[in-house]
Amino acid sequence: MGPAHAAATGSTAIGSFDYDLRGAMVRVPTGCFLTHTIKGSGKRITSQFAGADCAGLAATFTKFCNWRIDFSYADTDNRTYRTSRGTTHTTCEGAPLRHAAPQTLPTYGKACAKFHVNGKLRAVQCHYITR
Repeated sequence: MGPAHAAATGSTAIGSFDYDLRGAMVRVPTGCFLTHTIKGSGKRITSQFAGADCAGLAATFTKFCNWRIDFSYADTDNRTYRTSRGTTHTTCEGAPLRHAAPQTLPTYGKACAKFHVNGKLRAVQCHYITR
């Protein structure tokens, strides 16, 4: 028997925060989430993506500026051994999204998506990759 094919999707609340955009204060209200999806088999990741989106009233007004999404990978002892740093997008977007290339991890552990806005880490969502 080979490794099982698996898929997982998880979301974490971003939480409200303010940030400065060229002298203007921007508020991100409650109601926004970082969602991270991963698919694969064993240590092989065939598809991985993460994005931020908002629900309710927050969806009407919220845009994220100067954002980036990083993917990081840690072993079973929680030691990070790889980080794929995303591009910082200077545009403002309502639903930022990043896809990662397929890959085979050297070890089991966890894969995390990290959402940054204006240079600050705002949310992390992880999936454990086990036998």
